[in-house]
Amino acid sequence: MNYKVLSLKWRPQTFNEVVGQKHITQSLENALKLDRISHAYTFCGPRGVGKTTTARILAKQLNNIDSIDNNFDIFEMDAASNRGIDEIRTLRENVKILPINGKYKIYIIDEVHMLTKEAFNALLKTLEEPPEYVVFILATTDPYRLPATILSRTQRYDFKRISANDIVNQLKLILEKEKIKYELPSLELIAYKADGSMRDALSYLDQVI
Repeated sequence: MNYKVLSLKWRPQTFNEVVGQKHITQSLENALKLDRISHAYTFCGPRGVGKTTTARILAKQLNNIDSIDNNFDIFEMDAASNRGIDEIRTLRENVKILPINGKYKIYIIDEVHMLTKEAFNALLKTLEEPPEYVVFILATTDPYRLPATILSRTQRYDFKRISANDIVNQLKLILEKEKIKYELPSLELIAYKADGSMRDALSYLDQVI
């Protein structure tokens, strides 16, 4: 089966391709240029607005690679299904090992607010005194469930809902490249229904096509 859903096929691969979050991507690009890299970031915001995508792009930029797939220095963890103390203890042990190929070992922890209290306490110990080669990128739709001790040790970036106009423009761009005819009112309806989420908009677009 060669079909690939639009949200994956058109997932941004560079900061310039991220829609509606210029205030964040510009800041991260500047930090990279000035070599002012934090050891930990927290990306907050509604679902489907580019938090994990931006985390993956940042990871690629930090290690100067084209893809993070099958990369031994970049780890993605879903805290919704790996939320316990054992998973964080394993992470803490792995942190001690130097990067294999890149400059940094990077840990992207999605839905980080789902970690247990004990797991947060274990993670805090690593955030307090991280090795200089480790970068954590925490992503969450619910920052208020993160302990203040965790947030205070990270740089926080607040992602916003994507405007309907930006969503429509992105859908037009994709449909033109896919060579699919469309009517503007249909795209406007999809953007309205998506309520600021590009991922939802692309999912609706897939269904309509």
